[in-house]
Amino acid sequence: MINAAVALALLLGSFCGVRAEDEDAPGGVVTSSKLNIHVPKSLTRPGGYEHREALFGIPPYGGSIAQNMYYADADLCDFGSIDTHAGYPIRAIDEETGTMLPWQPPFILMVDRGGCTFVQKVRNAQRVGAAGVIIADNTCLCSAGDSCHSDPGKDCEEREPIMADDGSGSDISIPSFLMFKQDADPVKAEAEANHPVRLEMTWALPSPDDRVEYELWTTPTDVISRDFQKEFKMAAVALGKRAYFTPQMYIYDGVRSGCQGVDGENDCYNLCTNNGRYCATDPDNDLDRGISGADVVRESLRRMCIWEHYGKDDGVGAPWWDYVNEFIFRCNTEEYFSSKQCAKDAMSHAGVDPKLIDRCMKDSGGLEDDAANEFMDIQIQEKDKSGVVILPAMYVNRVSIRGSLEFPVVFKAICAGYASGTVPSVCTSCASCNDQKSCITNGFCGSKKIQESVSTMNMFYAMAGMAVVFCVFSFIQHRRYQSQMQAQVKGIIAEYMPLESDQNQNQSTAVSEEDGEFT
Repeated sequence: MINAAVALALLLGSFCGVRAEDEDAPGGVVTSSKLNIHVPKSLTRPGGYEHREALFGIPPYGGSIAQNMYYADADLCDFGSIDTHAGYPIRAIDEETGTMLPWQPPFILMVDRGGCTFVQKVRNAQRVGAAGVIIADNTCLCSAGDSCHSDPGKDCEEREPIMADDGSGSDISIPSFLMFKQDADPVKAEAEANHPVRLEMTWALPSPDDRVEYELWTTPTDVISRDFQKEFKMAAVALGKRAYFTPQMYIYDGVRSGCQGVDGENDCYNLCTNNGRYCATDPDNDLDRGISGADVVRESLRRMCIWEHYGKDDGVGAPWWDYVNEFIFRCNTEEYFSSKQCAKDAMSHAGVDPKLIDRCMKDSGGLEDDAANEFMDIQIQEKDKSGVVILPAMYVNRVSIRGSLEFPVVFKAICAGYASGTVPSVCTSCASCNDQKSCITNGFCGSKKIQESVSTMNMFYAMAGMAVVFCVFSFIQHRRYQSQMQAQVKGIIAEYMPLESDQNQNQSTAVSEEDGEFT
C-alpha cells in the first residue's frame, strides 16, 4: 500500500485529468444563451453568433440585455489605467473637459482577450458600469480553417479557450461571453469605423413542458451548498410536482484514478471504499485523523438511499431535505460525522426509517470488499455525462446555473424554465419578489402586504374623516335645532307677555280706586 501523500496525489491528479477532458467536450451541456447583433442589420444572423458563456457572473435567466456596444480597444487588465473617454465609436466632445464623452450606461463592452484572466477583465468592466461584456478572441481556432485569419506571428489554437473562474469571481454579477475571432473582427471594424453597434445577449432555459427538472451536485462535506440545502425545502414543497429535484453525490471512479491495484486492493488508503472502487477527497486534508474520504462515500450512499425511498417518486423529497438538515445540525463535526448512531438519530428525527436505509445500502452492493455498488456506478455515469467540474453545481433543465448557489438565483432559474402558459402560481407571485422566502411562506409578496396595509390605513383614515364630518354636521344641526327652539319659545313668551301686562295694570288701577274711596 502506498503512503497517504501519494494516495492523495493520485486522487487529485485524477480529478485534474477528468477536468481537462470535461472542459474539452462537456457532454450533456445544453446551450442556454444567444448572442446577436441588431445594428447594423448587415451583421445580424438569424441563428445568432456562436459564442461561449463565462463560468462566472449571474445571467438574467429568462431575460436579455440589448444595449449599444463600445469597443474598449484595450485589455482592461489595469483598472487604474482604464479610460472611459476612449474607445469606439467616437463620441461627441465634452465642452467642459475637452475630451470625448464617456461610455454612457447601460452599455455592453467589448474587450480584447489576453493580458490577464477573464475574471479580472469582466470585474473591471463591471466597475466602470458595463451591463455585459464580450471578450473578443485574438487567436483563431485551428478548426475554423480559412474562415479565420490569424494575426502575423500567431498560430492557431487547437483547443477552445474556457472562460473559467480563477477562484475570485464570486463578486461578479454581470454576464460575459467569448466571441470567436472570425466573428469579433467584423464587429470591432464596424465600431472603429464609428458606426453604432447594438448587441443583444439573451438567456433562456429549455422549456419542454410544464415540469422543470433540477439537480444539485455536491458532497456531504460541501460547505458552500450547506445554507442552500437548509433553506430550499420550502421552495421544493411549494413547487410540488411541478418541479422534480434530483440530489447528485460527487464520487470519484477509483479504478480510473488508479486507486485499485492490479491485485484488487485499495491503493488509496482511507480515501476509498470497495477496495479502491469508489473514492472521495479528504475534507480536512489529513489522512491520519478526522473525516476520511471513505466516510464521505458512506454518507453519500446513505443520502442516495434516502432519496431512493423518500424522494424519487414525487421529486420533492421532504424527508430527504429534513434528514440533511438534521445531519448538519447533529453530525457535521469531526467527532460525529462517521457515527452510525448520530446518522440514525438524524434519520429518526426526519421521519426516515433507519432499518430501511441500512438494508438499501447493503442491497445496492454495500461498501465492503471488491464489489460493485449499483448506486455508486450510476452516480459516476451521471457525473461523466453532465461534465460537472466545480462543486457545488446546480442544473435546471440540464443547463448549468451560473453565479452563487443561493435561494433567489436557483428559484428564479427554476421559474424561468417553464413552458409559456404553464408557470405555477408560486412563481408568478414570488419569483420577482425581493424576499422570496417570506413570499413562499405567506403566500404573497411583501410589497402586496404593504399595499394591503396602506389600503387598510387609507380606509381607516377615510372612516375617521367621515366620522369627524358627521360629528361636525350633527353639532351644527344640533345648534340650529336649539336656535329654532329658542326662537319658538321666545315667540310663545312674546305672545303671552302683553296679557300679563294688562292684567297687572288693571289690578293696579283697582287698588288705587279702593284706596281713594276709604280716605
